[in-house]
Amino acid sequence: MARDVRDAIDMWGNTRMVVLTAMTSALYAAILIPFKVLPIIPGITEFRVANAVPVICSFLFGPAAAWGSAIGNVIGDFFGGIGPGDLFGFAGNFLYGYIPYKTWELVSSRDPVPTWHGRWRSFLLDPEWLKFIAVVLLGCAACALVVGWGLNALGFVPFQVLGNIVLVNNLAVAGTVGPLLLAVLYPRVKRGRLLYRDVMPERAPTGGLRSYLGLVLVVVAVVAGMVGGNLLATGQLQVVGGEGAPAPMTQATIGLIPVLLLLAIGVLLL
Repeated sequence: MARDVRDAIDMWGNTRMVVLTAMTSALYAAILIPFKVLPIIPGITEFRVANAVPVICSFLFGPAAAWGSAIGNVIGDFFGGIGPGDLFGFAGNFLYGYIPYKTWELVSSRDPVPTWHGRWRSFLLDPEWLKFIAVVLLGCAACALVVGWGLNALGFVPFQVLGNIVLVNNLAVAGTVGPLLLAVLYPRVKRGRLLYRDVMPERAPTGGLRSYLGLVLVVVAVVAGMVGGNLLATGQLQVVGGEGAPAPMTQATIGLIPVLLLLAIGVLLL
């Protein structure tokens, strides 16, 4: 196992990280459950105000947020109906909580708190703010790719429907509510020395050629997966052509397998 991902395993030997995992999962589930009454696709997904939680907690609690988001999503699913698709929900939400903090460590040395400069133009063009949005988008898209592919493979919902809904749903909440809550919570958690860097000072540092290679692979996989998945699932692109070619949903299932493997390798290298 790559050394840079050991923090996601080693954290289970740290009592405080386990507690932070439980807190994240409980918070995520507690906000998810009431909104089950506002379904976008009944039995599959709903308007999720809670989607800011994995991103916020990722910057605060690191690997505890990844596990907490995955577990919290499963708890929330108990109230909407458990099925095989929940396995992909677990994996997708793990990445949703894992990728932001890992990626931020590679692209910035500052705290992940957007700084107001007194002018909207200066704020929106601030390189650190653009990095923040890019990192959040990467986590949102990785989650959408895994969940969209999984439910497409099971024959429940076409990728171009669910994948895009999950991406927009994630980004709309995490990109708006996330920065506001981080501006309030991050300084307080930092003063209390409860950031993952303080709780796990022995964790393997992120950096080096391998980590940057992992980031490149994740970006390539996510972009190729979302674009390719939409093209394959709508019949605009085929991986198996000719007479008797599989249906578009099957084309998307087959065509995205190499992309998902690339994503997995990239995550292991981060």
